[in-house]
Amino acid sequence: MKIRRKLPKPPRARRPLYVIGYSSPPPDLSDLRAWFDLEYGGPLKLKDDAWEAGTADARSSLVLAAHGPWSVAFQISLTSSEADEWSALLGWRHRGVAHVIPTTITPHNASDLVLHAARLARGLTLLTDGTAHDVITHAYLNPSDWQDRPLDGFRVSDHITVEHADAAVPNRDWFYTLGLAKFGLDEIETVRPLGLPSRPVQESLAGIADEIVRLGHSPKVGATVLMRGLGLSVQVLRHRTASPSGTTCTLREITWRELTGENLEP
Repeated sequence: MKIRRKLPKPPRARRPLYVIGYSSPPPDLSDLRAWFDLEYGGPLKLKDDAWEAGTADARSSLVLAAHGPWSVAFQISLTSSEADEWSALLGWRHRGVAHVIPTTITPHNASDLVLHAARLARGLTLLTDGTAHDVITHAYLNPSDWQDRPLDGFRVSDHITVEHADAAVPNRDWFYTLGLAKFGLDEIETVRPLGLPSRPVQESLAGIADEIVRLGHSPKVGATVLMRGLGLSVQVLRHRTASPSGTTCTLREITWRELTGENLEP
């Protein structure tokens, strides 16, 4: 007898990764599944008891979408009160709103789940000619803005941004990431003297974020991590909570120096 693997239960109180505003009526689940299977080879398995039973609240119920071993949840049509709240918060005129929510993220599956969630958000955006809002990076994505990549072409930079702002300390620039939280990791930040070129700092911070995702955990405070692929020695100074873009997150302040001599050898 064939044993069927049970899908995990949909998360009901987790912050969404994406909120999608529709410019046309929400798609049927069968249309979304057909689109996904055509784009990514499928099969996309959808688990929604209300939809399968044909009940009235099917569109507002939480659906679990599994592709191979990876699954995320989404709600294809939020209630009118929820949609109005998001519309007011994001300043858009979309009346129909969906969201995509992660299931349990582990270091082993983080990159695959983040990519799977992005693919579903892309599908809902394309099928409705809508706009997706990345809740963690605060980016807005129209249909033409999506960078679609295969699993073997995964790029952390597609899911993380490096921001630049004035630091609380006078004469200092503040650089920080948004997006590491998608992978279950703390964001990272650094402070530099005012007036220095910002691009090298942003590039280094982006590279360090990429390495931390590959590492699978946030380095401990006080730890020094040799990132030979970047030619850097990275030290974690402290951690704190802050709200750089209106959403509270945990950040780890880091500093780094270039590796020289024997430290460059594995």
